[in-house]
Amino acid sequence: MATNGAANIPTGMENFVVGIIGMGDMGKMYARRLSDAGWKYAPSADSTHVSRIVACDKEDQYEELRQEFSSRTNIQILRNGHLVSRASDYIIYSVEAAAIDRVVAQYGPSTKLNAIVGGQTSCKDPEIKAFEEHLPSDVDIVSCHSLHGPGVDSKDQPLVLIKHRASDSSFEKVETVLRCLQSKHVYLTAHEHDRITADTQAVTHAAFLSMGKAWHAMRQFPWEGARYVGGIENVKINLMLRIYSQKWHVYAGLAILNPEARKQIDQYAKSVTELYKLMLGGHREELRARVFAAKEKVFGADEAEGGQPKWADKPLLRDEVLDQFTLRPAGTGDQPPLPNNHLSLLAMVDCWSALGIVPYDHMICSTPLFRLWLGVTEHLFRRRDALEHALRVAVDDNTFRSDDLEFTFAARGWAECVGLGHFDTWRERFVETQRFFEPRFAGAIDIGNKMIKAVLESTRH
Repeated sequence: MATNGAANIPTGMENFVVGIIGMGDMGKMYARRLSDAGWKYAPSADSTHVSRIVACDKEDQYEELRQEFSSRTNIQILRNGHLVSRASDYIIYSVEAAAIDRVVAQYGPSTKLNAIVGGQTSCKDPEIKAFEEHLPSDVDIVSCHSLHGPGVDSKDQPLVLIKHRASDSSFEKVETVLRCLQSKHVYLTAHEHDRITADTQAVTHAAFLSMGKAWHAMRQFPWEGARYVGGIENVKINLMLRIYSQKWHVYAGLAILNPEARKQIDQYAKSVTELYKLMLGGHREELRARVFAAKEKVFGADEAEGGQPKWADKPLLRDEVLDQFTLRPAGTGDQPPLPNNHLSLLAMVDCWSALGIVPYDHMICSTPLFRLWLGVTEHLFRRRDALEHALRVAVDDNTFRSDDLEFTFAARGWAECVGLGHFDTWRERFVETQRFFEPRFAGAIDIGNKMIKAVLESTRH
């Protein structure tokens, strides 16, 4: 690696320019991390520094972005994607999946000769199609996807790299640029990426979206009642709020544009509905048989039954960690929880079973949300007494039947929305519930961030 007075720059990349089209939360996170890593030109002959990171968003955001990044001398904000495309050796499209075709069609023809282009959308099928259709044939395509949100430290998080149409040299340059994220590189095809993100994200998001919609329908802040107490409930509540505090399109594109995701969200709604009907009908033995069959298929048989469960000796999550992060008012933390059948968790394992998904197979490229969701699901299913208790409550205790009814309605509503492919309907459903919880976001998101950090630090690797 050659060096110069400004930064460590690999030989052959002394004048390499990185461009970012789309300065939403993730685009800004990438820009800042590249800037912090000193990604800038070596001094030129006249000893002036030239920006090595150029970026843009919509033109009406130009002045605001210039002000926001004015203190970072190695980032130059340009007016539009044409200017970014013409100047950059590696262009990252950081736009929502639903808009990728339109944006690439607009700016792709301006791409610099022999440049490298990629995107970081959560659904690669429409992204790759847009690149193949609208980019010049001399352009190499190397896409990426950071499997975490902008508020999570990228260090040691999975970063998917997709060498779709590129030379080894181009791929190495992309890896060099993105190495400053300190993420774990995972190498997949676009199809593999979409299948795994469907397995690890789509149903997880659907569960939390349905929780929020159900609590909204009940006009209920769940941490203020007596049912949602304890470590598992802390995860449910904190992650539900975390999802609804984000922009709606972050989850819509992955669900609606990914065919695998559509199937899985539909199956989750079916699992919720069918398990709820068994509870309503008092079909205790049928419910128990179905849940335990799903448990064995997903997690494997218990050692006591002569099997070898897929979970490790050390649980993914520990109660003593989760119990720290409650939103409950001071002085109410010792209140014992009311019985809970954990319909959302029972349905998740039933869904995984129906789809033939073994969640541990995808841990290498899982999101923090997925690891937490798998952790709480494992937490319930690895304790036979807790699982048996949940099944007894499911049939014998109707105190919270209305909550479960609203959750069932919500799961079916999201599945119908995704099946129809209606982005407008998704946005309206999401934003309506987002407004309900918005007054509580500030403190909740801070607690949720601390919970994710603590849990990931204590999680087995």
